[in-house]
Amino acid sequence: MSFGAETHADFVLLLGNDVSLNILMRLNDPVDVVCAGAVSHLWRQFGSAVSASSTDHYPEESIVNTLTPGNRYQNMPSYWSSIGHSDSNAMETLIYKLKADLCVITEINIQPFEVYFHLGKPIYSAKSVRFRLGHLKSSRDKSDLQHGDKFLWTYTSEEFPMRQENRLQQFKLPEPVLCIGGYLLIELLGIAQICDSDNLFYICIRHVKVRGRPLSPTFGVQNVEPSGDFVLEYRREVL
Repeated sequence: MSFGAETHADFVLLLGNDVSLNILMRLNDPVDVVCAGAVSHLWRQFGSAVSASSTDHYPEESIVNTLTPGNRYQNMPSYWSSIGHSDSNAMETLIYKLKADLCVITEINIQPFEVYFHLGKPIYSAKSVRFRLGHLKSSRDKSDLQHGDKFLWTYTSEEFPMRQENRLQQFKLPEPVLCIGGYLLIELLGIAQICDSDNLFYICIRHVKVRGRPLSPTFGVQNVEPSGDFVLEYRREVL
């Protein structure tokens, strides 16, 4: 899951430490922070895959496989798979940690997996997808992150239809979103494909990529509370 790069100049580097800090200290509305981030071109990739709501065969079909593009890794098929469901309306979730605790997200890309080693090469996609961005309920408690109740989701997207196609599908958010805390939840809603061998429904994901712009490492967040209060850090030494 990698971010791309753009050729626009970065406002933090152009304006210098003191001027940049003065600008950001005057931004009272999160929307203003988003706009400031939109002119900073430094991009980052996911820090890690945190958890999946289920995994059919672990570790062969782990969420970690979605971090890199390509159908094969070390001569093995590379994808994440849910467990089988009898209900095609079942939901699965994937949680990722972004490298930047403070970043602006513009779109998420997802590629369903074409199971080329099954008859007919079925594509095990979801019917639709929804995204949530947020932070840990307590920044001091980072244990047992397998459970979604450890997180507070401060942004929820609309529901996007997913096509049953073997390609990287782009889901662009209506407007750039400020993510404070650096966690992404992907909700895979409904299942499009049944497996002929056991008559159960599965979702398989080949690759996930997020596009956005970080405000860190120059700026960071500490002590994010359920109320939404946090400490904005300015790290002069990283410039």
